[in-house]
Amino acid sequence: MKLLITGGAGFIGSNYVHLVLEEHPEDSITVIDKLTYAGNPANLEDVQDRISFVHGDIADADVVNDLVAGVDAVVNFAAESHVDRSLENSDDFIRTNVQGTKTLLKAALDRAGCRYLQVSTDEVYGAVLTGHSRETDALDPRSPYSAAKAGGDLLVRSYFSSYGLDAVITRGANTIGPHQYPEKVVPLFVTNAIDGEPLPIYGDGQAVRDYVYVRDHCEAIDLVLRKGRAGEIYNVGASRELNTIDVSDRVLDLLGKPRTLKRLVTDRPGHDRRYSVDWTKIRELGWTPRHSVDETFDRTVRWYETHQPWWRSIKSGDFAVFYERWYGQRLASARAGE
Repeated sequence: MKLLITGGAGFIGSNYVHLVLEEHPEDSITVIDKLTYAGNPANLEDVQDRISFVHGDIADADVVNDLVAGVDAVVNFAAESHVDRSLENSDDFIRTNVQGTKTLLKAALDRAGCRYLQVSTDEVYGAVLTGHSRETDALDPRSPYSAAKAGGDLLVRSYFSSYGLDAVITRGANTIGPHQYPEKVVPLFVTNAIDGEPLPIYGDGQAVRDYVYVRDHCEAIDLVLRKGRAGEIYNVGASRELNTIDVSDRVLDLLGKPRTLKRLVTDRPGHDRRYSVDWTKIRELGWTPRHSVDETFDRTVRWYETHQPWWRSIKSGDFAVFYERWYGQRLASARAGE
């Protein structure tokens, strides 16, 4: 199979590239990535001679049309994905997550027999205080990020319903593992803890997320790409709900750091209290996560512990400016975690 993997230099995208090369060595891979702050060529350095890489924007129709014309499937990881940044400026989120998705869909429609897979998020369902979100539930996004992702999902559905495009969607729970940009909660906590820096915890620390290891998530995506039914949505979860205090305690304990590093800081606007998905459909398709919650966190923490040059180069650059702007005042007025 000839694949176009968008956002393939990012976190989940680069892990997926590695999975395909390991599990389907006969496949041909082209990666397109805009290489914004979260796209990192180093994530693909060890496989660069086995893929074709294009530095480009999925919202650029001229580039996208040429690439899609030569493939059998498009797997769209490309997205602006950080809620905090979307609260500051949503323009890039709309361009990539909505306009970029539309550009890819049109190109896929023009390529006879092309399958399209949209990698989405459980955040499109909005907060679910009880029970679990199912694929048929109404969308209720509450941040510019999740609203942009929901817009992309609705476009995918419309291209299936209106034009018969062979399209599928996956909606993943919180994913952690190697190569995740350190603005996200787990790598932020791990890298801060390694340096003995405080861990900023929003609000009362009771926001709940379901955690999936990135390799497991990639295996789910690959199964849906190859066996999912056209027009269907598949939730990817693990039924491992942890609140932010739980997560910080796990990280600190794994690193042998004191729990006194926890800091409760002013909550972010519109912070959803809980996400939880019903993942029965993908279980019936043949997928279950292979890594326990303990393995998931241990593997993640150990990767950042042993790959410090990777994240130190990031945290010493523009990231430091964002961190101070977003967390500086919050940490200055923080109280100790519980």
